[in-house]
Amino acid sequence: MPGIGLVLSGGGVRGIAQAGVIQVLEENGIEITHIAGTSAGSIVGSLYAGGHTAMDIIDFFRKTPVFKLSNYAFNKPGILDSDKFLSVFKSYLPEDSYESLEKQLFIPATDMENARIRIFSSGPLIRSILASCAFPMVFSPVEIDGVLYSDGGIINNFPIEPLQRKCDKIIGVYVNRITPLQQNDLKSTLSIIERSYEISIGTSSRRKFDLFNVLIAPEGLSKFGAFNVRNIDRIYEIGYNAAQQQLSKIMELVT
Repeated sequence: MPGIGLVLSGGGVRGIAQAGVIQVLEENGIEITHIAGTSAGSIVGSLYAGGHTAMDIIDFFRKTPVFKLSNYAFNKPGILDSDKFLSVFKSYLPEDSYESLEKQLFIPATDMENARIRIFSSGPLIRSILASCAFPMVFSPVEIDGVLYSDGGIINNFPIEPLQRKCDKIIGVYVNRITPLQQNDLKSTLSIIERSYEISIGTSSRRKFDLFNVLIAPEGLSKFGAFNVRNIDRIYEIGYNAAQQQLSKIMELVT
């Protein structure tokens, strides 16, 4: 019997808002059977599919320092070496396979050599998560089966497609809602790269909004940088409140 699917967009640290949504689902007994997630959504989705709670997901982001010296890349493209995060994921997902998960999971990553998307859904898990999260120019590409992969959001930041034939109801959580910023928000090179990326992926993602039975696109997240972990609790709260506002629609999915 088709179940309820959950699609999680990319968005860096703003993906923590998706943990807030998951908390609401847990509190109300909403059983998710299939998940598709890009970039930050692949982290949240894989941990959730692996049996971790919303609080566990928050714990992951809180305890995983990104810009520490030992994570910097040497002789690789990018500022940070994606492979340096393997051990962190291994501690949360020790079996490292899609087949070990409690929910069916789909993770897009961009094949940088052949300029196409690949949807991972079986076999080794962690390297596909790292690939999907490899934000261009910040994280080094990840090699899988002899091919280099980067951020799935380059081509598909809101991956509803893998779930459309598998689920009769689909919830989408989009954390890259574009709102105006002030000049003071765009003073660093990283902030300009991040903003340019958000604008470029925003159009294709918005075209999919009407495909969801329930769409949760929290307001107020654009002021938080994608790599700034100082506002974890506030970002989580925004996601939680946004899901609560949609709770009546969510509950209709199971009636």
